[in-house]
Amino acid sequence: MTPMPVPRPVARFSLQRRQMVVAGALAAALPVARAASATLPQAVALGDELAAALGRGEPLVVMVSLEGCPFCAVARNNYLGPLRAEGRLAIVQVDMRTARALRDFQGQPLTHDQMTRRWAIKLAPTVLFFGRGGAEVAERLVGGMLPDFYGAYLDQRLEAARRSVRG
Repeated sequence: MTPMPVPRPVARFSLQRRQMVVAGALAAALPVARAASATLPQAVALGDELAAALGRGEPLVVMVSLEGCPFCAVARNNYLGPLRAEGRLAIVQVDMRTARALRDFQGQPLTHDQMTRRWAIKLAPTVLFFGRGGAEVAERLVGGMLPDFYGAYLDQRLEAARRSVRG
């Protein structure tokens, strides 16, 4: 009679490590968009950027990013960057944890980090959709863990934001 093998304990990855593994796989699996779309312009004056977007009948899309975030790179390079490069959307980026100067929708000076705290954002990437008066006009798109569905979720929110802006 052969003895039964003793099961070895299964190593459990922390959520952060799992996210990093998934992000690495995503980055390798998804084609990288044109180099020009790899960056989004930094938000400088949200009121002016919103006015320009609304003038085109579009919402202002703001991606809140974190330096070194692999999910942010995927969202920027494969979804938001190409939309901006095609001229289809007004998209700017606000960076968590940076002291880069910014003016809010009312023209008040603050930093990118202060703006993300005001918006109560705790996870990057977070994509926000703004309409008249700097009001959010669609549900936030938070995180980037579901690559198979990210594009669909983004499209749903863009559709809702556009209806609100154009309605």
